[in-house]
Amino acid sequence: MIIKGRVHRFGDSISTDQIIAGKYKNRMSNWEDLSTHLFEDLVPNFYLKVKEGDLIVAGINFGCGSSREAAPRIIQESGVRAILAKSFARIFYRNGFNIGLPLIECDTDSISEGSELVVDLRRGQIKNITNNVYISFKPIPAFMLEILLEGGLVSHFKKFRRFNF
Repeated sequence: MIIKGRVHRFGDSISTDQIIAGKYKNRMSNWEDLSTHLFEDLVPNFYLKVKEGDLIVAGINFGCGSSREAAPRIIQESGVRAILAKSFARIFYRNGFNIGLPLIECDTDSISEGSELVVDLRRGQIKNITNNVYISFKPIPAFMLEILLEGGLVSHFKKFRRFNF
């Protein structure tokens, strides 16, 4: 699975409340409306800047805070195709894969805002086209890659009527 995209860069310890504030929990059925509030306290009008196929790159502990599945889902709904970070909060990591959003733990120090990346999930390699730097990461295990390719855990289960791993 190959993902290509332009980077939106964030720092360390981005919480689920910074991704989408809890005050919007009553709008969870309207994802289009909710997406206009993505990262609003960190980057005003972020929803106008993000495009289909973009990537988020961050430092350590991305997705810390509450366990709301809405946080990774609203990122995915905005068009972001993967998140690369030095580390993720465990529940956020699990929720991301459950909905079919690839989360990649890797060294993100050489990746800047606006960089163009090519991410190979099977090989565990990122090519930063902007500065011609390669970054290796532990390839995603086959069963988790299968879940991603099916669009998440629910889609995988609907297709096979069981967990196929």
